[in-house]
Amino acid sequence: MINGYLASFLLALLVTSTIVTSSDHLDAEIRWHLKRLNKPALTSIKSPDGDIIDCVPITKQPALDHPLLKNHSIQMRPSSRPKGTSTGNKDPLNNKKEPKAITQLWHLNGKCPENTVPIRRTRKEDFQRATDIENYGKKSQNSIPKPQSGSSTIGHEHAVMYSYGDYYGTKAWINLWKPLVEKPNEFSLAQLWVVAGSGSDINTIEVGWQVYPRFYGDNNPRLFIYWTSDGYQRTGCYNHLCSGFVQTNNDIAIGGSFRVASNYKDAQYVIILLVWKDPTSGNWWLDINGKDIGYWPASLFTHLSDKARLIEWGGEIVDDRSRGQHTYTQMGSGHFAEEGFGKSSFIMHIETVDGSNTYREPGTLGVISAYQNCYNVKYGDGDSSMGTHFYFGGPGRNPNCP
Repeated sequence: MINGYLASFLLALLVTSTIVTSSDHLDAEIRWHLKRLNKPALTSIKSPDGDIIDCVPITKQPALDHPLLKNHSIQMRPSSRPKGTSTGNKDPLNNKKEPKAITQLWHLNGKCPENTVPIRRTRKEDFQRATDIENYGKKSQNSIPKPQSGSSTIGHEHAVMYSYGDYYGTKAWINLWKPLVEKPNEFSLAQLWVVAGSGSDINTIEVGWQVYPRFYGDNNPRLFIYWTSDGYQRTGCYNHLCSGFVQTNNDIAIGGSFRVASNYKDAQYVIILLVWKDPTSGNWWLDINGKDIGYWPASLFTHLSDKARLIEWGGEIVDDRSRGQHTYTQMGSGHFAEEGFGKSSFIMHIETVDGSNTYREPGTLGVISAYQNCYNVKYGDGDSSMGTHFYFGGPGRNPNCP
């Protein structure tokens, strides 16, 4: 009997020791990642949503840790901007006036000094919410809409329009909403994709807004960026969670919350996104509401070091299907495309940039909408003040989307 008690005690001791060792290892791994990601800041700003924005010296930002950028000289501004008459010069939402400057919640409590860049601090709880620390901040390989099949990939559902061609950029006004996301591991977003290559060799640059509770810890709509040069396998990440995107702007925090969102049958808000290839440096620059934010160096890419062959615009959600039923997660406003302006989500003033760095109307637009009873997409209604545009979105689970 004593031996039995002794065996039970030793087993319990072994299990406890294993748990402690495992926990210590996890904590050590998290601390290593936090030290790698969070650069020393000149000053820090506490946002009302709980974020901490670190104002990091521009020459110490995470991007410059990339092996290909070891001796990189920061390009402080693009050599030139796309030429021509952009259809996105006037705002049909605000009596034809110029759009208001983008505002994020952290702006209420301060701003970053010159020669610094605002970096959203990564914290221990961010990793604790993650299911895979090693791949924290990375998308799955199912993320990109696939025009060839006309459908979405497993777990990812899209309502997207796309165009093939030789492209050197795109500009679009994307409607900003705060959709319901049913489960923490699901997300809802609206974005543009700049794409070259295919399969495991695909290159993408992605920009937009998203609601992603597990990743950010709340249900706020947030600005995000993403890139990959190998089909989401080893390269690329969200925001600044890996080295690559070089930020030059001290006012916009990638990953930061927006202060406002559109309301059904009421005020409509947009973010104006422009991604284009600098003709001189070859870097891919990002402009938000007329502000140069930074760039993806051409050296990060294989196919995109030359040009894009595909551009996509639209919405995406993740449905984990854990209960065998479709998610209630909304796309955009949570209303179908046919409801139109003020009710459905829209992307308007869609333009592309050609090889002479000139704005052009996009070519023929194709559609990807595999789950049309859940989320759909519809061409614009001919309102010339909105340029080339379309509506998209939906409520997710409903009687026709079980």
